[in-house]
Amino acid sequence: MDVDSTLIDEEVIDLLGEAAGVGDRVARITARAMAGELDFAEALRARVALLQGLPASVFARTRAAVHFTTGALELIDALHGHGWTVGVVSGGFHEVVDDLVADAGIDHALANRLEVVDGVLTGRIVGPIVTRDLKRQSLVTWAQADGVPMSQTVALGDGANDIPMILTAGLGVAFCAKPAVRAAAPHAIDERDLTRVLELLR
Repeated sequence: MDVDSTLIDEEVIDLLGEAAGVGDRVARITARAMAGELDFAEALRARVALLQGLPASVFARTRAAVHFTTGALELIDALHGHGWTVGVVSGGFHEVVDDLVADAGIDHALANRLEVVDGVLTGRIVGPIVTRDLKRQSLVTWAQADGVPMSQTVALGDGANDIPMILTAGLGVAFCAKPAVRAAAPHAIDERDLTRVLELLR
């Protein structure tokens, strides 16, 4: 599943933007990128550039400000109880995602990494950007690693960059999603309660 606005209620990049005093500018770019109006990688670079100069201590404050979506932990526990594995793939950042993964007991995770030099964000990303294609490939790679046929995989998210993995999974779900995602996905959940996913697995 996606992380921002899916596993959690917030968009981490928007919270970081607020901390940098450019919240409105970052949120506008986020909204356009998630609606599919902007190339995700370019939009992410533009937003991250606005974070230049933030102290790395912002990560702990941001983690404290995010909340698991209603039903997220219950969904993960139920899936683990049935022997499923759970992965998150995020256009957000390992600096926050890694804590979420540890707290929720998630099995696989991929996110972007922000460059920090001398305790300060440089406004750049380290390594490859998690694009829509990389999200889809992560689903395939993790399924293969876990010995799970693609017909038995599930993918859910809310943004345009989630569409390829939603369409690749055996069960693809638009979760409280943007119109373009809802139109493309085979299934949709419009209530912010992740336990609703279990109803689709019965």
